[in-house]
Amino acid sequence: MIKCPFDKVLLPVDRSENSLRAVKFAGALLKGVETSNLTLLYVMAGGYLSEHMKNIDFRAELIKGSEVFKRIKEKHIEEDIMPFLSDYEKTLKNAGFAGSIERKIEEGDPGNKIVEISKKDNFQTVMLARRGMGELKGLLLGSVSSKVLHGLINHNVYLVGEKVSEANPASSILVPVDGSEYSMKAVEHALCIAKVVKGINKITILRVINVSLYLERVRQGIDPEEEAKEILNKAKKRFFDEGIPHELIETKTSVGFPKDEIVMEIKEGNYNLVIMGRKGRTALSDFVLGGVSSTVINKCFEPTVAIINL
Repeated sequence: MIKCPFDKVLLPVDRSENSLRAVKFAGALLKGVETSNLTLLYVMAGGYLSEHMKNIDFRAELIKGSEVFKRIKEKHIEEDIMPFLSDYEKTLKNAGFAGSIERKIEEGDPGNKIVEISKKDNFQTVMLARRGMGELKGLLLGSVSSKVLHGLINHNVYLVGEKVSEANPASSILVPVDGSEYSMKAVEHALCIAKVVKGINKITILRVINVSLYLERVRQGIDPEEEAKEILNKAKKRFFDEGIPHELIETKTSVGFPKDEIVMEIKEGNYNLVIMGRKGRTALSDFVLGGVSSTVINKCFEPTVAIINL
C-alpha cells in the first residue's frame, strides 16, 4: 500500500507575495485530499520587539520575562499575525482544500525553527515559497529555503516556484531517473500524486545517459541505451501496476551531461512540477559537487521543485 505523503504537511508562511503563492499552490495541489492535515507556521524573528520597545530603557534580557514583553507579544500576534493567517486559511479553503488546518506561531530564526518543528512534530512534507537566489548567494546568506532543504534530509521538501497555476499546479510533471534508489523514491512520490491529485495531464519520466560515462559502460559490456530503456520501463511499470492510465505516462531518453539535459528539458517542456530524489548532503558539499538537484533548484525558478528524501 502506498503511503500518502500529504497526511501531515507543514506550510511556513510570512506576509509576502511569495508566501501567498505557496498557500495557493498547497490549496490547489491538495484539493480533495481529505486525509491531509496542514499546519500554517509563522516564525517571529524578533523584529517586532525592537519596533515596540524603542523608548524602553531596559535590557531586552530582563524584559523578556516581564508582563510588558508578554503584552507586546500578545498584541503583535493578535493585531499583526492572526489576521493574515486567517486570510491564508480562507485562501486554502477557497482553493478546495478539504483537510484540517492548524495554526502555529513560534519565535526564533525562521530556517532553524522550521527544521526543528518539522522533525519534532513528524511532518512528512514541508512546502515553502522560494525566491530566485543564486546557489552561492543562498549558501553564504543562509536563506530560509537553503536551511530547510539541507536540514531536512528525511523529509519531502517542496520549493514552490515563481509560476504557479492556481487551477492546476501539477498538470505537467517531470521525474528524472537514473536507476538509483533515490530516483525511485521520486517515482514513488509521483505515483502517490497521480493517485490523489486530479487534473494531471502528463507525467514525463526522463533518463539522461551520462555522456562522460558512456564509453566506460560500453567497456563494461553494458549497452547504455538498453540500460536506459530498462530503467524507464521499471519506473513506468510502477504507475501501470497501480492502475494509472497508460496515456498519462511518457518516457524520454537523452544523451549528455545530466544537469544540463534536465535543466534544458524543464525549460523547454513547460513543466510546473519537477520531482527529484536526492541523497542527503550538506549545503557546502552540494555546492562543491554540483549535485543535479542543486543545479535544478538554482537555475529553474518557474516550476515547483519537490526534493524527495523519504
